[in-house]
Amino acid sequence: MIESRPTTPADAETPSRQTLSWHTGDMPYSVEFDDHFYCRTDGRLECGHVFLEGNGLPPRWQDAQMFTIGELGFGTGLNLCETWRRWKLAAKPPGARLAFSSFERFPMQASDIARALSAWSEIEEEREALVAAWPETLAGTVRLDLADDVTLTIVCGPALETVTRAPTVFDAWYLDGFAPSRNPDMWSAELMAAVHDRTAIGGTFATYAAAGFVRRNLQAAGFRVERHPGFAGKREMLRGTRLHAPLEAV
Repeated sequence: MIESRPTTPADAETPSRQTLSWHTGDMPYSVEFDDHFYCRTDGRLECGHVFLEGNGLPPRWQDAQMFTIGELGFGTGLNLCETWRRWKLAAKPPGARLAFSSFERFPMQASDIARALSAWSEIEEEREALVAAWPETLAGTVRLDLADDVTLTIVCGPALETVTRAPTVFDAWYLDGFAPSRNPDMWSAELMAAVHDRTAIGGTFATYAAAGFVRRNLQAAGFRVERHPGFAGKREMLRGTRLHAPLEAV
């Protein structure tokens, strides 16, 4: 069963919004990109397998006073909520902080986020806090202090422009745009190079995507790329590490 949210005049005038359809189980579907926002098997478990385990989390938090995560594609906020839940449970230094930044061209509305995340009781507390803090409209860069030790920064706009201008160097990246076949711009050589430039030495990325051109773009950017088994029977996913600082100009 699919339920469409009709486009309103405000939607027509605001290109920053996507048209959503809803599949059975309150699963959001992007009409523009012709793709689901998360794995149909279980998006929360996929987040754990791909993004947390793929980036070596939570173990890397044990010695981190500040840990920064960058994400391409905030979507429903599922990755943020599951990461936050795991952060609460993790061993970490006193006073440690998590700074989560997501680059999103088409932010959802709070009501859609609430509906999309309602399937998981495990993240109910995080979902409610996120929805309560979510502004009615988003533009530019918006910082939300979700807890004393967790901040969320939403950077609105085209990913290549916003990542290139980002002032932060990230310890880990979640590359979670729509499928490469649906939205190739989110996996371009230029954007992967920008992600590499905004990654700390020894920093990592993880993604569910395993398309050949995505792997080649990440390698060309300078990452050491590894293939690993994907989630829920998917053959492969990718993860990798930035090993070196840029060469100094001679």
